[in-house]
Amino acid sequence: MVKLIGAAFIIIATTWAGLQASSYLSERPKQLRSLKSALQSLEAEILYSHTPLHEAARKLSRQLTKPLSWFFEAFSSKLTTKETTVQEAWEESLEEVWKFTALKKSELEILKQFGESLGRYDIATQQKQIVLALTHLERVEKEAHETQQKYEKMAKSLGVLTGLLVVILLL
Repeated sequence: MVKLIGAAFIIIATTWAGLQASSYLSERPKQLRSLKSALQSLEAEILYSHTPLHEAARKLSRQLTKPLSWFFEAFSSKLTTKETTVQEAWEESLEEVWKFTALKKSELEILKQFGESLGRYDIATQQKQIVLALTHLERVEKEAHETQQKYEKMAKSLGVLTGLLVVILLL
């Protein structure tokens, strides 16, 4: 009886681990789509509404889901409460929120490069920088979607099968 309960716990734990891994794989493309949408909204706010950057970021934080909403909220807060540059506020906000995202280092580098140009140039150049960041994020999103399709089902199955293997080896 104790062996069966232990076996069930092992299978449940490894299955849960597999589901978590597949969840991470499916969350990354969703967050990349949200990030692209956020940058497009930021572009519209800056170019067409002529909204100040801190207010545009605050509006975005209300529209997005967590953890990206946290990022734009922190960015807006840093711009209004601290004596800092836009680039520093952007990077500090990225560092604070990054651990809560499913995004990888390549996306962090794209966003840091974008943050370096944010608020520095005229509107036309700023629009080009946003389009450049969106292009990079589009490429990364395609890669993330391909990775998800390749490995999501495998991660789920591997969790269950690993649990079964451990149970068989222990019995």
